[in-house]
Amino acid sequence: MPARDATRFGEPCWADLLTSDPDGAREFYGRLFGWTAVESSMEGSDYVTFRHGDADVAGMAVQMPDSESPDVWSIYLAVEDVDASTVAARAAGGQVLAEPMNIGSMGRMAILSDPTGATVGLWQPIDFTGFGVIGEVGTPLWHELNTLDYPAAVAFYEKAFGWTPSVLSDTDEFRYSTIGAEGAMVAGIFDASAHLPAGMPSHWQLYLGVADVAAAAALVTELGGTVLQEPWSAEFGTFSRVADRTGAMFVLGSVD
Repeated sequence: MPARDATRFGEPCWADLLTSDPDGAREFYGRLFGWTAVESSMEGSDYVTFRHGDADVAGMAVQMPDSESPDVWSIYLAVEDVDASTVAARAAGGQVLAEPMNIGSMGRMAILSDPTGATVGLWQPIDFTGFGVIGEVGTPLWHELNTLDYPAAVAFYEKAFGWTPSVLSDTDEFRYSTIGAEGAMVAGIFDASAHLPAGMPSHWQLYLGVADVAAAAALVTELGGTVLQEPWSAEFGTFSRVADRTGAMFVLGSVD
């Protein structure tokens, strides 16, 4: 895909890593994807923006020292009015984990939990619109909601964000819908009720592009991460689910 030069409201526009090991994350993702880390210019902020070449591709924030939350990648949906979208999400059955707040002049954000328990961020862009490029090696490739309650998830995102999902498959073995403009799908909803390990909640999952999934998975291990699911091939490419050094999960996806 070319450089991302437009924000389509309701769709994923950003992803960031919450980590307990920022120095280790810089090295891990720098060596795995060739990312460089740029410190925030906001006074008192420890936020980092990862860049692939000259394009912003992801962010990183540091866990609070006393946090008991796991390290995790988070997905943000672009919205036109974060306050109105928060109200709509509540009305649709979601919970607000962090009320709308300004992030300098960059934008306005909130954090929600959907009715199936998956956490998702909202981003109202002002000076910062999100990903500079997608769909290439070293950049975000796909975003996926792995949900334990597929009907409830579809209904929530339809009502709260105006999604019109396209059904890819609707069988007990594989139930999946996609969202995005025609010819430019950007995210999926996967019925993971029969697939997630016991105790794993519904969650959003980030896919990052690589030229060779097997080689990248091997490098993940070399860098101290973990291969959670060995490379597999599907209709849309080759993939491997992995975790970084502190357990933050993501998926490697092939880019032709």
